[in-house]
Amino acid sequence: MNLKQLEYFVAIAEEHQITAAARRLHISQPPLSHELAQLERELGTTLVRRGPRSSTLTDAGKLLYERATRILALAQATRRDVEGVGKGMTGVLTLGVDASCMGSVPGARLAELASAPGVSVELREGDTPQVVEMLEGGVVDIGVVRTPFASNGLRCRYAKTERMLAIMPPALEVGSEMEVGCAQLSGVPMVLARRLEAQVRGAFAEAKAELVVSCMVDDARTACTWARGGMGVALVPETLLPVTDTGECFIKVVAEKGLSGRQAVVWKADRYMSPLAQRCLALLGDLG
Repeated sequence: MNLKQLEYFVAIAEEHQITAAARRLHISQPPLSHELAQLERELGTTLVRRGPRSSTLTDAGKLLYERATRILALAQATRRDVEGVGKGMTGVLTLGVDASCMGSVPGARLAELASAPGVSVELREGDTPQVVEMLEGGVVDIGVVRTPFASNGLRCRYAKTERMLAIMPPALEVGSEMEVGCAQLSGVPMVLARRLEAQVRGAFAEAKAELVVSCMVDDARTACTWARGGMGVALVPETLLPVTDTGECFIKVVAEKGLSGRQAVVWKADRYMSPLAQRCLALLGDLG
């Protein structure tokens, strides 16, 4: 099993058809089918079920696809790092960014880096656990995440604590003109980002308020979209506001100590940091 075979297999898995995968790889179909058959013989199992119009992965194929995408990303990152040692302040910098931090990144800090000759930035998005996993796997150089997260093996530079905001459809407005607490939100339909659920439930329990979740989403930006559609009150970090359309919704500060968070710039403690990555860390500062 080699990297070329894994690249071919990933193309087949993502295109769902050997002919389409061959077009994507700019090769003819016979060598692609040959490499797949050789890989299946080597592993002793069927990876792809061929159908008349499309191909599907077996359970073994699904497992290989998950591992292969990681292996290929790590191989790419390794090549980039090794090349970067010789190039110094040129090359490709990979950033993993939690989507809820897009109000702070890129910002003016990275404009200097992106405009430097011979430098390009590759962005990978995901939620905080996914960004941390990408760091662990060597897929990204630096991560921008949001608390809470597991910081074992990471070096972290935290931003200041930021407030949570309630994005309220007009029909669901409660609280004072500028603020709202869990007591006022008791019984009101809420739209929550999934990773905030435990934090929000804890704050509502502390206030002896009833939490009613009308919708659970993966992305805080999606929570704002659903609030704009009248589905409930969305709770989102303050720094997300500049990059989010809240429509006609009211925006109020959530006045609860338990509902706040911080962004953080993180990187692997035991990993070599290229001059380019070090410059990026200096430019990002503490996101303040």
